[in-house]
Amino acid sequence: METVLLIVFASFLSIISQAQEQQEEDKTLSPYFFVKGTDDNVDQLPLKSTTAKVNISGVMADVTVRQTYCNTGQVPLEAIYVFPASTKAAVYAMQMEIGDRILIAKIREAEQAREEYEEAKEEGKTTSLLEQQRPNVFQMNVANIMPGDTINVEMKYVELITPEEGIYKFVYPTVVGPRYAEISADEDSSWVEIPYTHEGEAPLYDFDIDVNLNAGMKIQSVESPSHETLEIDFPSQNSATCSLPEEAKKSGNKDFVLNYQLSSDRLESGMLLYEGEKENFFLTMVQPPRQVYENEIPPREYVFIMDVSGSMNGFPISISKTVLTDLISNLKPTDKFNVMCFAGGSQVLSETSLDASQENIDKALDMISNKQGSGGTNMLAALKKAFALKGTENYSRTFVVVTDGYVTIEKEAFSLIRNSLSEANVFAFGIGSSVNRYLIEGLARVGMGEPFVILNQEEAPLKAEKFRKYIQSPVLTNIDVDFNNFQVNSVEPPTVPDVFAERPILIFGKYEGTPQGSFEISGLSGNHDFHQKLYVNNYLPSEQNSALKYLWARHVIQRLDDYGQLNQYGEQDEAVKEEIIELGLKYNLLTRYTSFIAIDSLIRNTGDSTATVTQPLPLPAGVSDLAVGSYGGGGYTSALYSADAFKRFGGEQQVAENRSTIDQVYPNPASEKFKVWLNIQEADKESRIALLLFDNLGHKMDEVEVHYTDDGYIRIKFDLTDYAAIRPGVYRLTLLIDGKPVDSKNIAVSQN
Repeated sequence: METVLLIVFASFLSIISQAQEQQEEDKTLSPYFFVKGTDDNVDQLPLKSTTAKVNISGVMADVTVRQTYCNTGQVPLEAIYVFPASTKAAVYAMQMEIGDRILIAKIREAEQAREEYEEAKEEGKTTSLLEQQRPNVFQMNVANIMPGDTINVEMKYVELITPEEGIYKFVYPTVVGPRYAEISADEDSSWVEIPYTHEGEAPLYDFDIDVNLNAGMKIQSVESPSHETLEIDFPSQNSATCSLPEEAKKSGNKDFVLNYQLSSDRLESGMLLYEGEKENFFLTMVQPPRQVYENEIPPREYVFIMDVSGSMNGFPISISKTVLTDLISNLKPTDKFNVMCFAGGSQVLSETSLDASQENIDKALDMISNKQGSGGTNMLAALKKAFALKGTENYSRTFVVVTDGYVTIEKEAFSLIRNSLSEANVFAFGIGSSVNRYLIEGLARVGMGEPFVILNQEEAPLKAEKFRKYIQSPVLTNIDVDFNNFQVNSVEPPTVPDVFAERPILIFGKYEGTPQGSFEISGLSGNHDFHQKLYVNNYLPSEQNSALKYLWARHVIQRLDDYGQLNQYGEQDEAVKEEIIELGLKYNLLTRYTSFIAIDSLIRNTGDSTATVTQPLPLPAGVSDLAVGSYGGGGYTSALYSADAFKRFGGEQQVAENRSTIDQVYPNPASEKFKVWLNIQEADKESRIALLLFDNLGHKMDEVEVHYTDDGYIRIKFDLTDYAAIRPGVYRLTLLIDGKPVDSKNIAVSQN
């Protein structure tokens, strides 16, 4: 039986106009603001610190992440912590420390690991589970943290550091930015519904990082554009150590970025070899030519796609304006261009691209300068609309997407771009201190372009200038690889795309027998031929290169899963899923389908109930409260909507029947009322059912007891005195069954 609760609110015509642009059947999940409870028995902040130890040797970084959980309350805890990682990270190990005991985690299929975790939790055993929600978003669950416990969980990963124009960049992401799940997906997106503190508030846990750099040759410079107070020492000409000062240990709300440069002014091509018991691996790095001459540049068309959603409010949208103003102002008279701005809906400058005349440039700059960040982030619809725009015949077409990437439709966007490669190359600008690098890098990788990330205002002009140089022309096209007598197989990537930046071409693979023969790469640079050859017997296999097996497997998974093709239903092919599982289990790697599980053999919780706590996250530095909801002071509202408001109207949606939930919250345009869909289990229908409304400080505003009618529909309104006096902010609906909360939904209030 479907139960519907109708809530009367004021007019919301502006929301309807945005919602009708959404043509996808979606279910929107959203973050919410953290409100500290009054129960002192429950430690609501169990994560006390997260630290990273980074060892960089040559072009590989080996990273150990240590999370410390303490329970200072009086009841056992289950702690849930959602955290980011590098998109290139190959996570190969995890362990849990309880006192002086160390428990090594095992890799399991994800469903089996989750079952083992839940079983151990119910048995009272301390257990930890590491799952991948996105290639750059992980979730750690630790159950049965007893009062007084200190539990450390460590994970290890390795990643490759690719130099670009002589500069090596190591990035350690620190916080997951708030996401809104735009459309339904085959995986669980419940991780999106996590609490955040308000903008400007320091993280509720400590952050620390230490980096040991052994370059193998003289280091020219080391610097951190993200942490300017980083303490850097040089034990020798070839090594450096980096650590955070004490005052920077509350900076876990922005990515840690380390740039270093070696004394050589030219990167060298080379090869790494690893000889294992059953398999041998290689990695080849070939340095492409420098940028081509300007007179070799073809006529170009640019479509600039700008994110103006709520999470961009503040310095991200300010930087976006700076970047796009710089790019558009410096277009050549022979160029054509267009501009699209998107949030919940989208606006385009022109239905066809315009000449880069001063008049048209002024129109574009006026359009951009008036934008402020607000609303949802309906990126997929914007990309579809952009690809539907007619291109200019005989022009090389490029899309430039400027966003923080706070969405969950990455795979759908990748598939759209991959299926539209004949329409345009795609470059992505990530704007902000903790952008969604999975989306930013993925948009560019599948679109045969390059990703850029701007951390702060100072970087914007330099990055815009650098970008202009990149998009003038690829430095190498028509690339061909010949391994000659080097017996290789399982080569990644299967084909080498055009190279836009002066960065090494990386090719992974396995080899058989004695490493011998030569490796040759050729292509076209501008209108000049390019050839480079490496002789394999000049390089010796080394145990120090054992991480190559993880890096190769991670690269395969990246192609298959991270940026992989979805079918027409938005699902992963079953055979591909099995291949990913096989790779994860064989090489001990975390993937979407394989997880790490550690279980203590001792039963430590002998009967006490366990409180589940989701660790609150800080908003990324520079990100507004508007990223979580339309929260802000001043003024009143005439529109109340939830994150689920942007559903396609029309028709009754069949709700799930496997649990009691608040399934959807969205307006009914025909009656100007807000509809709350409740999905009540058969077993709950004889229970006392109530719906509670809380304000953004956690105060209860109203409670409605739910009763059934013969037709199964219930129409009840909250009896508040003056809806017009509800200030902008995030409110919360909670469903109670016999006095126990079973589900909650955000409601965000904004002004018309």
